[in-house]
Amino acid sequence: MSNSFTSHFVELRSRLIKTIIFILFIFIISYTFAEQIYNFLVEPYANAVKDDSESRRLIFTALHETFITYLKVAFFAAIFLGSPVLLIQIYKFIAPGLYKNEKKAILPYLISTPILFLLGGLLVYYLVMPLAIKFFLSFETMGSNTSLPIQLEAKVNEYLSLIMRLIFAFGISFQLPILLNLLARIGIVNSNYLKKTRRYVIVIIFTVAAILTPPDPITQIGLAIPLLLLYELSIITVKFTEKKDKELKDV
Repeated sequence: MSNSFTSHFVELRSRLIKTIIFILFIFIISYTFAEQIYNFLVEPYANAVKDDSESRRLIFTALHETFITYLKVAFFAAIFLGSPVLLIQIYKFIAPGLYKNEKKAILPYLISTPILFLLGGLLVYYLVMPLAIKFFLSFETMGSNTSLPIQLEAKVNEYLSLIMRLIFAFGISFQLPILLNLLARIGIVNSNYLKKTRRYVIVIIFTVAAILTPPDPITQIGLAIPLLLLYELSIITVKFTEKKDKELKDV
């Protein structure tokens, strides 16, 4: 028993070390291309303001701010690209203890996790951020003889922190179908329960969206609506899984 636990612990440590080394390697590569990654993340802002009459720019107010920003960008890319490797290592660790049918059951979750995360990130990048930027820019004023103009001077660090935080928030939130399906498989929830609690889930989703996003309706609705759709999709997939399990039991 002790030897078995030790061997499992050693294997887990080995797989975690491999993952950390891979992430560190990606971090170094990402820092080398930090400026290109930065340009990619800034593109939603650049596209949103390219037709403005005002000359737009991103500023930094501390000597070290750009350097720290590039470190954040590299770390973001390393975690984003290293997450699938972590999932694969976890799967390889638990796979020997699973039956053949259990391996087949867990494989779709392993594949769909990074796909859903990527979909959440793409939603932020191509839809939510451009709309949010336009919304915030609408509060600018030209000023008059009695008042000063109000104009956005976006900081590099603050903008990139916002978009990276939103990408992670949306990506993690998009794991909702996987979480619900796993809970259904172990018998904690079922499709009927998910239907009955729908009204409470709607309130919870909008509350979570308000916490994870900036205090504006664009990003909050941009997160809440897809989560509601994913919740409805989860009910369908859980029902399908229940039907399939019932058919296997009847055979």
